[in-house]
Amino acid sequence: MRHLKRTAKLGRKSEHRNMMLANLVCNLIQENRVTTTLAKAKAARSVAEKMVTLAKKETVHARRLCVARLHREDAVKRLFKEIAPVFKDRRGGYTRIMHLNQRRGDAAQLAILEWVELPLATAAPEPEKKEAAKDAGEKK
Repeated sequence: MRHLKRTAKLGRKSEHRNMMLANLVCNLIQENRVTTTLAKAKAARSVAEKMVTLAKKETVHARRLCVARLHREDAVKRLFKEIAPVFKDRRGGYTRIMHLNQRRGDAAQLAILEWVELPLATAAPEPEKKEAAKDAGEKK
């Protein structure tokens, strides 16, 4: 019986599934937003939330566990330095899933997986550039 075994198999062997989810989470850490299928987003969400919870501990052991799961030290560095501090007062629910339309080729339901609160380093300074361009135009 499979009571309380809720692993989404996603049509893959366990090693392939774990690497795929690790890559999705690493891309989420690097890009702050990932577009994927709904089933993969739901599976990657739990991995991402567990990694943030580990990163909030800020211990060497937690860092090593994250590297062992994600296999990319650059993503783990960003997770510990930029993403975990944003969520230090939050008790869970670090990600959100937004449903999109169906994919044309196979009609798979698409979704966007993103952080609830985006890290400050990703705040776009575009409005300042526009204001600077307006100021330059006024000086002429």
